Amino acid sequence: MYLKHLSLTNFRNFARLDLEVPRRAVLLVGSNAQGKTSVLEAIYYLATFSSFQTHTERQLVNFVAARESLAVARIVVDYIRAGKPHRIEVRIIIEPVGPLGQRTRKEILVDGVKRSHSEAVGQFNAVLFIPQMASIVEGAPEERRRYLNLAVAQVIPGYARALADYHKTIEQRNALLKQLAERGGDQSQLDYWDGILASSGAQIVFARIQAVQEMERLAARAHHRLTRGKEVLRIAYDPSFDPLARPNGQFALKIDAVIDRSGLDVETIRKGFIEQLKRLRSEEILRGVTTIGPHRDDLRFLANGINLGDYGSRGQVRTTLLALKMAEVGWIREKTGEWPVILLDEVMAELDHERRADLMSTLTETEQSLLTTTDLNLYDPVFVEQSTLWRVQAGTVEENSAR
Repeated sequence: MYLKHLSLTNFRNFARLDLEVPRRAVLLVGSNAQGKTSVLEAIYYLATFSSFQTHTERQLVNFVAARESLAVARIVVDYIRAGKPHRIEVRIIIEPVGPLGQRTRKEILVDGVKRSHSEAVGQFNAVLFIPQMASIVEGAPEERRRYLNLAVAQVIPGYARALADYHKTIEQRNALLKQLAERGGDQSQLDYWDGILASSGAQIVFARIQAVQEMERLAARAHHRLTRGKEVLRIAYDPSFDPLARPNGQFALKIDAVIDRSGLDVETIRKGFIEQLKRLRSEEILRGVTTIGPHRDDLRFLANGINLGDYGSRGQVRTTLLALKMAEVGWIREKTGEWPVILLDEVMAELDHERRADLMSTLTETEQSLLTTTDLNLYDPVFVEQSTLWRVQAGTVEENSAR
């Protein structure tokens, strides 16, 4: 898979941008705050329909255009997948509501046909690597869940729909739990929502079990190479509802243990989830919230048995993140048969010489990558010579020779 053409209209600081994208590495060079990262943001948005810079989509609309009562930002890419041409377009629309209000909404078109988020995600695949992603390893659990959701939704059919259904059901179920806590009533009303929650939740848990296991295999291999065989990486998926039943009287495993849940199927997970919701019903009514499920899952990254989220050095975290991203690239290719487009934002400055060499070697094997930098000296001269150079300045992009 590779991009052929990128068009931006009123996106961030780009009033208008049209670029033919070469089928190789592209280096976006320029000072800070010129628009390099915005180009990557626009491309990644078409893979996940989510920004890695903001949770407020209104901020994606060019600030000058956003002053109008009606403003539209457009991202359009033409790309090749499985040898066939495709197009994805996203319109982020700020429009008036009532006499004084405004709302922001988006429209997604795949090959000219309007699609929902869950229908469109996975049509185009990209892997993003930015230094701030260290929070995946050492940040809060929601950072790891978000990373996992964005990766899995691109590859596993139905995952995005199950995730949307799950979160809508959580809202409804929590509202009912609070109502039962405050006013009382028939607790059997929860049976309906428990069934829906367990159905979508089981699909999410099953997909996460498989994805983490498959990515761990690839990440461990990359990590072993990056650490020159000095460390063994394990990735542990910790579901809030653990579908793997333990025999009576069995103690919980040590915190550094990684449990194999690969033998479980969706139906087993669903039934176990419903049973656990029933057991916790009284407690959840008192608390007014759903206390177990995929919305409270977590991941742990272990190097030689040490939890890197708690005790990892900065170097270990960087190496683990690089291994994870290499694994994500390989995993998407294994699952889809296509290379994802690789997006790297100022990553080389965060890596030592050996890690840079490893990363550039990996990039030469892939189909297409776009990398931002303020300093070309961080790159091997041969890699620069073989790349296309884009100079980015004040919302404009000019293609230059890399020589």
